[in-house]
Amino acid sequence: MIQRIQTLYLLLSAILSIVCLSMPLGYFCTAQGEHVADLYNLWLRISETGGHDFSPWVLFALLLTVTTLTLIDIFLYRRRALQMRLLTFSMILLVGYYAFLAFFIFVANKEFSFTPAMTAAFPFVCIVLDYLAFRGILKDELLVRSLDRLR
Repeated sequence: MIQRIQTLYLLLSAILSIVCLSMPLGYFCTAQGEHVADLYNLWLRISETGGHDFSPWVLFALLLTVTTLTLIDIFLYRRRALQMRLLTFSMILLVGYYAFLAFFIFVANKEFSFTPAMTAAFPFVCIVLDYLAFRGILKDELLVRSLDRLR
């Protein structure tokens, strides 16, 4: 049901997460400012050799799961309770996404400095959009319950 504002929030969240899946999250540099690697959700592209290190694959899996859940959530407009549960799970996965991103940046690569790209903020925007959609769905659910009481 595209007329509801929460559906637009969910659609925008899905679009942002798809864009984040395909764009770099940031860049690793040495202390002298020499570009070492690009961090994507699926791999780490090393500049010197041109090779790929697939160690951040968990980022890709988490974001792909969130994208899939968000797209499924759009079509569950008749089952609001399930829709709210899936949105809550999606927001928890996005917080886990940032936790793993922080682990990968600060623990796994201590010798290089990290410069984030703009796309690294997209999952946070998705969390905000999911929260706004959750509030809209909750408002619809409360409206339906209040109308049921009147019958």
